[in-house]
Amino acid sequence: RESDHRAWTPVSYTVTRQNATVQGLTEGKAYFFRIAAENIIGMGPFTETTKEIVIRDPITVPDRPEDLEVKAVTKNSVTLTWNPPKYNGGSDITMYVLESRLIGKEKFHRVTKEKMLDRKYTVEGLKEGDTYEYRVSACNIVGQGKPSFCTKPITCKDEIAPPSLDLDFRDKLIVRVGEAFSLTGHYSGKPAPKVTWLKDNIVVKENDRTKIKTTPTTLCLGVLKSVREDSGKYCVTVENSTGSRKGFCQVNVVDRPSPPVGPVIFDEVHKDHMIVSWKPPLDDGGSEITNYIIEKKDAHRDMWMPVTSATIKTTCKIPKLLEGREYQIRIYAENLYGISDPLISDEMKAKDRFRVPDAPEQPIIKDVTKDTAVVVWKKPYDGGKPITNYIVEKKETMATRWVRVTKDPIFPSTEFKVPDLLEGCEYEFRVSAENEIGVGDPSPPSKPIFARDPIAKPSPPVNPEAVDKTKNSVDLSWQPPRHDGNGKIIGYLVEYQKVGDEEWKKANLTADSCPETKYKVTGLTEGLTYKFRVKAVNAAGESEPAYVPDPVEVKDRLEPPELILDANMAREQHVKAGDTLRLSAVIKGVPFPKVSWKKEDHEVSPKADIEVTGVGSKLEIRNTVHEDGGIYSLTVENPAGSKTVSVKVVVLDKPGPPRNLQVSEVRSDSCYLTWMEPEDDGGSVITNYVVERKDVASAQWVAISSSSKKRSHLAKYLMEGTQYLFRVAAENQFGRGPYVETVKPIKAIDPLHPPGPPKNLHHVDVDKTEVSLVWNRPDRDGGAEITGYLVEYQEEGADEWTKFQTVPMLDCVVTGL
Repeated sequence: RESDHRAWTPVSYTVTRQNATVQGLTEGKAYFFRIAAENIIGMGPFTETTKEIVIRDPITVPDRPEDLEVKAVTKNSVTLTWNPPKYNGGSDITMYVLESRLIGKEKFHRVTKEKMLDRKYTVEGLKEGDTYEYRVSACNIVGQGKPSFCTKPITCKDEIAPPSLDLDFRDKLIVRVGEAFSLTGHYSGKPAPKVTWLKDNIVVKENDRTKIKTTPTTLCLGVLKSVREDSGKYCVTVENSTGSRKGFCQVNVVDRPSPPVGPVIFDEVHKDHMIVSWKPPLDDGGSEITNYIIEKKDAHRDMWMPVTSATIKTTCKIPKLLEGREYQIRIYAENLYGISDPLISDEMKAKDRFRVPDAPEQPIIKDVTKDTAVVVWKKPYDGGKPITNYIVEKKETMATRWVRVTKDPIFPSTEFKVPDLLEGCEYEFRVSAENEIGVGDPSPPSKPIFARDPIAKPSPPVNPEAVDKTKNSVDLSWQPPRHDGNGKIIGYLVEYQKVGDEEWKKANLTADSCPETKYKVTGLTEGLTYKFRVKAVNAAGESEPAYVPDPVEVKDRLEPPELILDANMAREQHVKAGDTLRLSAVIKGVPFPKVSWKKEDHEVSPKADIEVTGVGSKLEIRNTVHEDGGIYSLTVENPAGSKTVSVKVVVLDKPGPPRNLQVSEVRSDSCYLTWMEPEDDGGSVITNYVVERKDVASAQWVAISSSSKKRSHLAKYLMEGTQYLFRVAAENQFGRGPYVETVKPIKAIDPLHPPGPPKNLHHVDVDKTEVSLVWNRPDRDGGAEITGYLVEYQEEGADEWTKFQTVPMLDCVVTGL
């Protein structure tokens, strides 16, 4: 029965076992149960449960928690998260137990606090480099459930990952004024990167319109109700200890332009049109100005009239004006995003401000010839606009028609040379000025002139002087006259006078025989003193004479020799063998000096080409050889003195042969070579010696050293018994010189010594005139086979030994005693 009911409800009448399953109960309700036994006699008394039983599912421990994950690892901490078990065992989870095991140890140790219900936990205080694995269990009122699956082994170290950046925006963004825009993206990195926003390299700060939002994985910069000042280059930087990444976006907040910049300038004002100009807007709204709209308005009316709406120039012609009326101009700037507020001009009256120039004053005529004349005038008032041209006209005095003298513009000069006049005719001239308005009135006519050459005698020549002299001549020089009398100078007359005489003699008879400003007066007497004078001549006649200031004594002028050396006459001249030697100098002196070249105080080699000109001398030797080196001297001499210069010439060549090649210390496999340096090193330091050898039976020389700087060499690796020749050559930077060779072959054998003395010399027989001797071989043969034994005898008491003979064997009979 239910606990709150009295009535019992039967469950089963025929249960033979000692248990029964009661079905059809309601979860959560409390019930009492009773049971009685029954046999064939009848039913016994009931036994009742002592307390009510509430119906619910049986309670077990929870399942294992799900999805245990490592979220972060540092050198001393690990952060883990997990999800609840799929089944809590029929009772609420009361806490979680997180356990860890140090890799290498067997047991797990609990790391969470009591009653921890959070599903995230950071294990701290770990040792850097240690490796752990983790598991987690759930607890309910029944007890602790199964642990979760273990994590992978986790080593305590700072996780490092360079920042990554994935932007949701492009390089450029165009936004209309008043609209909002945002720059977003995703990023990552370990340790967690720092996010910085910059605009034009300045850090962006949040305000009413600018918002910055950053989550662990996303970033966002938002701007509400954008204004033109929000334009710029935006940069987001994501940075941690391992590096940084940057993203850029050029934001252009666009708007209609600001008004054109005033004031409106009236460049030109006329009775029927004006030309105005202005400056572009200070702010083009972030987009190129595509157009200006210009309108005009009569100042006494309210209606604006269009002038043009299709120009990008900042100047415009305002046409169709009524003379005397006042006008205002207004100008709008336009771009892709709209039309600016207008710029409005001041009022301006339509009338001509400018006029043609005034008439010049009467012109003056000068420098008249038979076919030209120069017209000169003063600049008149220009009428308010600059004068751009002058018009010069001519007229014969008897004619009525004026004719322009040239179609070319005349400006800014206020004089003009009129060509093509007819000789003998009388002319007058007038001038008009022109500006952009038009041509002004002409000037009054000039005074009449006749077209003809005004020729007068020339002025005297200038600065005549004697520039040179010999024992029978004097050279004169002068400058042309300052005035040629308006006629071409035909030439000059030169005259001379002996001091004490009154009569001047002509050096040349006609002026055209001396057209230049110099003349050589010849046929003078040595030792006498003369005066000189010169006249200039044109078609009108002779000028006044110009005198040479001082009398001149006729004799040879002496100047001591002078030498100006060329660069190749420096103190020392180096020439490579085979090249050309050139020595030269400029020579001065009066009379011209005698020139002589010497080498070491002897005549120069016949192969040398020597050239002497009126200004210098040159010595040239082609295909130089070493012997051409030495000290060359150049001597110049005239009656006034002499001068000598010297130059040391070094012909750089290969060195000569080494000297005194000697072979010593001959052995069976080596010998020692020595030599002396060449007498001539070719003008350059000897860099090395080349040593070669040759078997006398071979035609081929073999190099045994090519880089030795010493003057000796040990020749090794000889074949015993072979005869060798040796040779040595010296090298410098210009090449290898000739070889010096050993005089006779050297045989590769060890040196020989005399043999030792024979041993055990004694006689074996004696006669009255002879003795038989025998002996044994010596201990040493001296390095060569013994070829014989020399037998000598000495009479007792005597000093000298007497040679008997040389025998090949170990015995001898000495006779003749």
